[in-house]
Amino acid sequence: MKAIRTRSQERILNLLKTIKQGISAQDIYVELRNRNTSMGLATVYRSLEALKLEGLVQMRALANGEALYSLAQQDKHHLTCLQCGTSIPINQCPVHELETQLQGTHKFKVFYHTLEFFGLCSQCQLTQAE
Repeated sequence: MKAIRTRSQERILNLLKTIKQGISAQDIYVELRNRNTSMGLATVYRSLEALKLEGLVQMRALANGEALYSLAQQDKHHLTCLQCGTSIPINQCPVHELETQLQGTHKFKVFYHTLEFFGLCSQCQLTQAE
């Protein structure tokens, strides 16, 4: 059964379809205002939460605590530098088999997963060694 979405949720989904990388709720709020479809920041957060529970939107938390939202199309994997914030995508996924196994053994519907490693990029390692 398809959930009935609010106009705000539809506007956010349409915006996310045009943006290829993750975006913060604050930036979604600003972008909607720029497109003359403004809504309150609290509505943006409520809509994102509802879309997340439907499995349509995924959230990724950065090392600084900022949350980035994107369409839940594919699993995301990254190496993230704690010093400069650089985030390097990892294209292979070492946990797909585990995901399938967990869905079966726990009767749990997985919408997406994230895998993130935190440390120092090569540039920051060089500056730290000086």
